Amino acid sequence: MRLPPLPSLMIEPAVRAALLEDLGRAGDITTDSVIQAGTQARVALVARQAGVVAGLDFARLAWHLLDPSLAIDIALPDGARVAPGDSIASIAGSARAILTGERVALNFLSHLSGIASATAIIAEAIAHTKARITCTRKTTPGLRFAEKYAVRAGGGANHRFGLDDAILIKDNHIAIAGSITAAITQARAAIGHLVKIEVEIDNLDQLDEALAQHPDAILLDNMTPAMLRAAVAHIAGRALSEASGRINADTAPAIAEAGVDLISAGWLTHSAPILDIGLDFRD
Repeated sequence: MRLPPLPSLMIEPAVRAALLEDLGRAGDITTDSVIQAGTQARVALVARQAGVVAGLDFARLAWHLLDPSLAIDIALPDGARVAPGDSIASIAGSARAILTGERVALNFLSHLSGIASATAIIAEAIAHTKARITCTRKTTPGLRFAEKYAVRAGGGANHRFGLDDAILIKDNHIAIAGSITAAITQARAAIGHLVKIEVEIDNLDQLDEALAQHPDAILLDNMTPAMLRAAVAHIAGRALSEASGRINADTAPAIAEAGVDLISAGWLTHSAPILDIGLDFRD
């Protein structure tokens, strides 16, 4: 299924802010002093390593905000797999605009492609199970929408986008409210009928109390595969089951094989390494 693009209206503020940060008070003094006005160039975005592409619309907008006449042709769209040496896109036109926008374009593209690539590795590792890999709210401030888009590009799913779109009752909520029962009861009394409730537990002794309150999902935090298997069997389809903690390509298969519906990993958005992508000039 083709990945739906993000509206330009969402992308532009982040890209514009990045360009303004880079241009500073005097613009690109290096390019403007070295490159003659009117000089034309043709370049290509080239993958230096294998991965999954995400963020091309951010890169394209970075250049088009500087010069709308630049010709940008996408060869491998967001969600596409790339190998080292693959040409992802070509850009032709003003050499000054190309060079001035290069770093902002590559920052977005490499960062988001890194998230997509890391997500794809986990998604592939658990593809033989029913589980889906999801992100969390551990995102770069101001870039959550973009980083969650990159997770989708890598074949993952999104958890809640913010504090306002779902109830997630965690250990500190429970501690202050007094109990799981009290926390869920108070939450349900305060929300609308379309808002889902998830509650976090960190041991199996809490499971019966949680299930008695009929939450939509139960977050099983930092449990071993054996504990997860027991929890899933006890839940028996009465709520969605989500596993979190210690998720990587090595641990994810056993966690998914325990039968959980979802696996969440915060590092996908806050710590995934970039995908190395370069800008190569063409004759």
